[in-house]
Amino acid sequence: MSKRLLLGIDSGTSGCKLTVFDFAGRVVAAAAGKYHTDYSGAGYAEQDAIAWWKTICQELHYLIEGQKVDPRAIAAIGIDGISWVCLPVDQKGVPLRKAMIWLDRRAEKQAAWLRQTLGEQELIQLSGNPVDPAYITPKILWLRENEPEVYARTAKFLQSNAFLVYKLTGVLSQDYSQAYGFHFFEMAKGVWNEEMAEQMGIALDLMAPLFHCHEIVGTVSSKAAAETGLVTGIPVVAGGLDAACCALGAGVVKPGQTQEQGGQAGGMSILVDQPLIHPKLILGYHVLPDLWLLQGGTVGGGGTLNWFNQQFGAYEQRIGKDHNKNPFALMSEEAALIKPGADGLIFLPYMAGERSPIWNSKARGVFFGLSYDKTRAHLIRAMMEGVGFSLLHNLKTAEEVNAYVMELISVGGAANSRVWTQIKADITGKTIHVPLSDQATTLGAALLAGVGVGVYPNFTDAVEKTVQIQRTHHPVLENHAIYDRFYQLYLELYQKLRDSFATLARITKQ
Repeated sequence: MSKRLLLGIDSGTSGCKLTVFDFAGRVVAAAAGKYHTDYSGAGYAEQDAIAWWKTICQELHYLIEGQKVDPRAIAAIGIDGISWVCLPVDQKGVPLRKAMIWLDRRAEKQAAWLRQTLGEQELIQLSGNPVDPAYITPKILWLRENEPEVYARTAKFLQSNAFLVYKLTGVLSQDYSQAYGFHFFEMAKGVWNEEMAEQMGIALDLMAPLFHCHEIVGTVSSKAAAETGLVTGIPVVAGGLDAACCALGAGVVKPGQTQEQGGQAGGMSILVDQPLIHPKLILGYHVLPDLWLLQGGTVGGGGTLNWFNQQFGAYEQRIGKDHNKNPFALMSEEAALIKPGADGLIFLPYMAGERSPIWNSKARGVFFGLSYDKTRAHLIRAMMEGVGFSLLHNLKTAEEVNAYVMELISVGGAANSRVWTQIKADITGKTIHVPLSDQATTLGAALLAGVGVGVYPNFTDAVEKTVQIQRTHHPVLENHAIYDRFYQLYLELYQKLRDSFATLARITKQ
């Protein structure tokens, strides 16, 4: 059986996606599974790592048995994962507690200690990233302070993709693209900074060995083969950050190219050839060696409409069922009926605090401008526009360190909405390209695997053979002028509400 397939596994926030590609990037088979996030305490967001593995095993069996994918044809496996995961494991790689994921913001106290004791500017200059409770470093300190018995038993801290790589191969790893979660990782040099780690009281032997994202960590073990239905010996690469794999799958391989993320979360990733540091943005290694991604990561993305659909989408769900139509497609049709600016309704998409560029755990979602003439369609349109404003806020912030964007490549579920994509083009004033495949994240993971085993000689070749653009959205200048006025009000609203958000947090003890 000739090796002709690549498997990409995406361990996302709300679930996993598995896609089998041929070497031309065409989808051969796909599967998806869900898992639960526990929000049991103020600022808590945890997931069971064993549930990740069990769900992926279940979906692999579906691919192999239900969709007749021959595992012997799989040349290599790549895995991506969500960011800023704090997962302590013991010597045998067994999780010692649930993983604190990127949405977890309980470590405010520890983040404040880092800023006050070690100096926020010093930490930013070293790591390239602001000190925020979403990052891994404050979470490790929270664990040491609040669960000392777990911390004492911890052999390694793993990322989500690294844990799944371990389950497949039995080898512990830490890829470069996920190292940006640690504030003792020296971003300019790509090494752990022993002196800074020592000042934090964190032993470097708690870190797994560093691997390039396309580097082969190991091969599928007999134990993993028995659990998954795969065959032994398939090479598994280290993989990387979901946003970085998504950028690769969108075709971002040259400096200046920029990926716009329309998944559960939102944001953008600008490829740069030097470590450009902005204290309000996120900097990490791309999944390509010796290149960086200057990122803006927002809480409000596709998740905003997903929330609306779950809580208020009975109409779209019913109509969609009757007419065999996706409820999100119906929402797009409703939003298209409302003119730019949503007749004066503005949405702040801070549904779980906000990351860049405001970094405020206490911020919350807001509809401003509600009146009796507003309809469900206005709400939907305003939510789409609010996410677009948050994207523009990050792009404008990146310009402060001379990272300029001419065009965007849009991926994720939101990119399937022509209406939403055009709104983003009009708000930002940027041309937006949408790739043919809506599997950019798993494609990026698969391409890492393909480069790792030599299917492609380099990343440029991999993208040229697999990534195609299906449509392009050019900004409508008249709409851009309208949005520019609303954007200024969007910024003003946050500034005026910042103290009120803090008051609300005190009242509700969040």
